[in-house]
Order: sequence, then structure tokens, then C-alpha cells
Amino acid sequence: MGPLKGKRVIELQSIGPGPFCGMMLADMGAEIIRIDRSSSVDGSVNPADILARGRKSIGVDLKNPDGVETVLKLIESADVLIEGFRPGVTERLGLGPDVCLERNPKLIYGRMTGWGQTGPMALAAGHDINYISLSGALHAIGPKDTNPTPPLNLVGDFGGGGMLLAFGIASALVETAATGKGQVVDAAMTDGSALLMNAIFGIMNAGNWTHDRSTNLLDGGAHFYGTYETKDGRYISIGSMEPQFYALLLEKVGLSNDQDFAKQMSREDWPALRSRLEAVFLEKTRDEWDEIMLGSDVCYAPILKFEEAASNPHNQERQTFVESSGITQAAPAPRFSRTPAELPTPAVAPGKNTDEVLSSMGLNADEIAALKSSGAVA
Repeated sequence: MGPLKGKRVIELQSIGPGPFCGMMLADMGAEIIRIDRSSSVDGSVNPADILARGRKSIGVDLKNPDGVETVLKLIESADVLIEGFRPGVTERLGLGPDVCLERNPKLIYGRMTGWGQTGPMALAAGHDINYISLSGALHAIGPKDTNPTPPLNLVGDFGGGGMLLAFGIASALVETAATGKGQVVDAAMTDGSALLMNAIFGIMNAGNWTHDRSTNLLDGGAHFYGTYETKDGRYISIGSMEPQFYALLLEKVGLSNDQDFAKQMSREDWPALRSRLEAVFLEKTRDEWDEIMLGSDVCYAPILKFEEAASNPHNQERQTFVESSGITQAAPAPRFSRTPAELPTPAVAPGKNTDEVLSSMGLNADEIAALKSSGAVA
């Protein structure tokens, strides 16, 4: 099931955004064959590795010429390859795009890096926090007058990285279907996190955004768009930007007749108005505010912990979270009317499917045994 059913993806083992891209493609029905290092084949599996769902795994020694040739034979039958190494590594392994596209001219060769394949930083080590620093995204996130706050690793690794690569691969597959030609997709987390900031960059260019954190419309500066603590030490979120929603917020909190709050867009008044709302929201528990606000056009939601989110009635009705092998996780998304996606199989141990994959390539038992004996596969 899923719109990518019938597509074969070869994934060279990596971490973070690469596996996230693979998970997204697996969720959409693609067959994902992960090339694990032969040294990692020990029979162990981590069922909590949600990003590894929907894979088959073959253990390969990529320093062994026969191992590299085995991967190249797999690539001949693949639609996509995903790799997340530093620039030049796959070329040195003998699995660079030129070699792979020669073996399979229709191949989509997806490359996932932090800095990109080119540029003065291309070969340097880094992590999500560094990539979103260079793109301008991190500077905008966090409280005023203190350090910027890393937004987990969602903006660089997953949104600006893995999801960007998945989008690039999906786009390239459409083009390849029309032309019969493959190509390289260069996805960089610096590029992707910058792209995610384009709406904010637009506001900046219009002169409506300052570089002081928590002073702007969408960064917690506005009293009507932010988070608040409640009486029981929990938290709620308010996003009452539009005038009609803002009027309803004031009605719900009992401040409709307070003229100070009539100046909604007066930036100099935001800090004082926020302080007053902070006091108001501390008067009731989160559940009490739910009774008053939830489901209305205030643009309100309680801030839920993971366990609470999984049991929330709205999420349960939509089956936003599902359970597999005792592990609660987000379900595949988005949703399709005609080719619905299904939750893929759980993570498997490295090398779990070596024999199965080699057999699907047409190798017989003796040939598989010879590859194992040489150490090319495990």
C-alpha cells in the first residue's frame, strides 16, 4: 500500500536525517533495503528505533570489492539511493553517483549532508545546531536577552534535512517517469533550514521583524501568540492573531472591557499586556482552561507531553499515533484517499535480510555462501 509501492530504495546506513528520509519513503510504501556495515551484524535489534521502521537489511563490507559489487548489482534494480556521508566518501568507496548512474541511468541518487556537497564548509563536521546557526534560523528562536534555544533537532535534521531530501526524491521520481533519466539530489540542512525561514525572511524584508528575540509577532513577543503557565504548573498555547479571535480570547479571560487590551498591535504595550495575561492564566488549572477554551475559535491548545498527546481524543480519533511491537509512534503522514499508507514493519537487526535480498538478485545458495565466506556480506 501507499503511493510509492513498487519503488525500490537502497539506503546506505547513516544517522538522523538520512534514516528519517528513508522512514518517510517506507511509510509511503517504498521497499527500503538498508546497507548495514557487516561489522554491525550481531543479531541485536532496537525496537525503539522508530526511524528504522519499514526496512530490509543486508550486511555488507564496503571495503571489500565483492561487497561493493554486490551493492552495485542491487542498484541496477533500484529507483533511488540514499547516502548521508561527507562529500567524497561514496566516491572513494566506489559508489559515487557517476559509477551508480552508469550502472543504472534511471537512478535517483539522494545525498544528505549538513553543509552541502560544495562550499568552504562542505568537508567540516557539524550537527543540526550548527547548520541552523549558519542559515539564520537559530538566531530567531528563544527568549529575549539570553542565548538562542535549539528547537530540538527538528529544523535542521528533520524538516530542513530528511524531509527536504524526501521531497527532492519524490520530485525527481516524477521527472524520471517522464524522461527516463536519473539525477543527483543534493539536500543540505543549511539550504533546507534557510528555506523553512522564508516566511520570516519576507517579514524581515518588509521591515516588520526585529532581531531581538521575543519581540515579534511569531516568536513569543506578542501577548496573543505565545505560551502561558497555569495554576497547576502546566502550560497552554494561545494564537489569537486575527481580530475576531483576539476579541474571543479577551471575552474568555474576562478582559473584553479593558481598554488597555484594545491596542492589540501596539508593540510597546505587548510586554505589559503579556504580564497581565500571565497573572490571569495562573488563576486556573490547565484542565479548567481547556473547559473554557478548547474547541473554540480562540486558537487555543493545551501543551501536551508525549504520553498525553498519544491519548488525546482528537489524536486518537485521527489515529495520529499508533503502536507497533509495544512502541508508540507517529503514524505515516500525509493521508491519501486512493493509495493509503500503512504502518511499516518494525526495525530489524542489521543483516536480517541478507539471504532474502541476495536471492532476490538471482544469486543461488552457493554464490551467497561464497560472498559470506569472503566476508563481502554478513
